[in-house]
Amino acid sequence: MSDAIKKTAEFIVAATNDFKPSTGIILGTGLGDFADRIDTAYSLEYKDIPGFPVSTVAGHKGRLIFGTVEGHRVVAMQGRFHYYEGYGMEQVTFPVRVMKLLGIERLFVSNASGGINPTFRVGDLMIITDHINLMPNPLIGRNKDDFGPRFVDMHNCYDREFAALATSIAEANGLKLQYGVYVATTGPTFETQAEYRYFKAIGGDAAGMSTVPEVIVARHMSVPVFAVSVITNCGLSDEIGDHEDVQRQGRRAGEKMGTLFVEMLKQLK
Repeated sequence: MSDAIKKTAEFIVAATNDFKPSTGIILGTGLGDFADRIDTAYSLEYKDIPGFPVSTVAGHKGRLIFGTVEGHRVVAMQGRFHYYEGYGMEQVTFPVRVMKLLGIERLFVSNASGGINPTFRVGDLMIITDHINLMPNPLIGRNKDDFGPRFVDMHNCYDREFAALATSIAEANGLKLQYGVYVATTGPTFETQAEYRYFKAIGGDAAGMSTVPEVIVARHMSVPVFAVSVITNCGLSDEIGDHEDVQRQGRRAGEKMGTLFVEMLKQLK
């Protein structure tokens, strides 16, 4: 797989005239509109990139976008890959490895999630402070020694300095933030009430079907991570969730998330 990652990176370097991004961004369900804030230099369809998986989920457009935000060079995934789509963990995390070879120094990740914490409301932004992984670990198997160590320390896997910067920006812009632990499950079924009660009992604040494999692989490569969940439903209520509503709620909250990302990038130049 390491050779495939390098070949894909080489293709992208040639296709973008050696565009070197400093920040990688992964846009989750309903959050792809952030791409409109990027001054786009190059846009590549996943299906046209050798070795790249293809998004199969509604709300994930399947494009890799290179450009600038306030003069800051970024590469953004407009749509991600999920274990429940039938992809193995190496495929799910393949783009993160490629982005590292392209030169990213940090990774911003977003997702839509179900709220567990009873103080959360639909539309809230939750800064992920830690996670509980109930999915297969993407580092199982032979270690990729050219990317990182066999055993990875996951302390501060969600960078505290980024969280502090986000907090100061939110206060200055009148944005309400929540903070909490993200529980990662395989999906594609939404969680049962009993599962939500279990997640709450073990310390979870929100639950979703992505992000954690990407974060683990980023930390394997010593890439610092900032991650935000948009709370698109409240799992302990009696409301019935569906994917269309998740997309709608994600789009509504995406404006706030976009402001947060843009202001952070301004200060990280």
